[in-house]
Amino acid sequence: MGIATSQQINKYYDTFRAISVTFTKEIVKSTGLLPQNVFIKCLGEQWPCVLYSSSFDEAKVLAPNRPGLMERIAKANNLVSIRLSFKVSDKADPVLFFISGRATGFSPYAQSNGTLQFIAIQFTQRPPEDFIEIIGRMLEANVNSTRRRADRILLTPDSMRKIGLARKETTVLIDGVPRKCILRDLSFSGSKVIIMGLAKFLVAKPCQLRIDLEEPTETVAINGKVVRYEDVEGRKDLTAIAIQFDEATVPISYKMHINDYLGQRKNQSDDAAPDAETVAEPKPDERPADNAVAGAS
Repeated sequence: MGIATSQQINKYYDTFRAISVTFTKEIVKSTGLLPQNVFIKCLGEQWPCVLYSSSFDEAKVLAPNRPGLMERIAKANNLVSIRLSFKVSDKADPVLFFISGRATGFSPYAQSNGTLQFIAIQFTQRPPEDFIEIIGRMLEANVNSTRRRADRILLTPDSMRKIGLARKETTVLIDGVPRKCILRDLSFSGSKVIIMGLAKFLVAKPCQLRIDLEEPTETVAINGKVVRYEDVEGRKDLTAIAIQFDEATVPISYKMHINDYLGQRKNQSDDAAPDAETVAEPKPDERPADNAVAGAS
């Protein structure tokens, strides 16, 4: 996670304040939430709970339905706090903080046979900046995945480092057949890759592209289809194919890596000319070496 400015954090807060995020397994993973470190606290005592959903104004947690907890909440005039912890890529230790609030509603969790309950909590203060940045980055990536879906990023050593891409060499599964390939460019909505052999009969075939990311280390598998192909200049044995992603299933973690890079480029372009990395074709010395896709099917 990069260091966001106060201006950026305020923008996240103002733009996404009322949007509630449900903490599915994918959201938990992409934000770095540590579920085992989530607690509801009241009058000095803590109870483990599950963060079910949250905005910057309120949250809903799944907590024990115990007399001790309910008595303390009543004694505290419904004032509670939530302890949250997140693992972020650029910090050795987890980020831990409390958000103060007031319990505004209780409802049983039907599948728990009365042992668990939902507690709605209205925040009584603005959440810490770390929380706003973590959730804001994720929400911004979702918005920009539509707004900037066609922005292509040519993969150079510099852009790979800023994206957090581990390597260009990867595998694409086309109509069930794995093929070695090299990534040439990426966007929210697709990619261009180089494979060995002819690609005429691959157009319109379903595919799955694997992309290795760093910080945190993760391999994402993105479903899509081959939409076109083109020759690679000077290489009759290689073909470039364009892949269109199934955008409804693109992992959030991938969107966040792409969005972080595009955000860096935008910030730099405020004082400089647009960077050709997002539109230019590769220079001759950036084309794949003779053995780059050796062994491809």
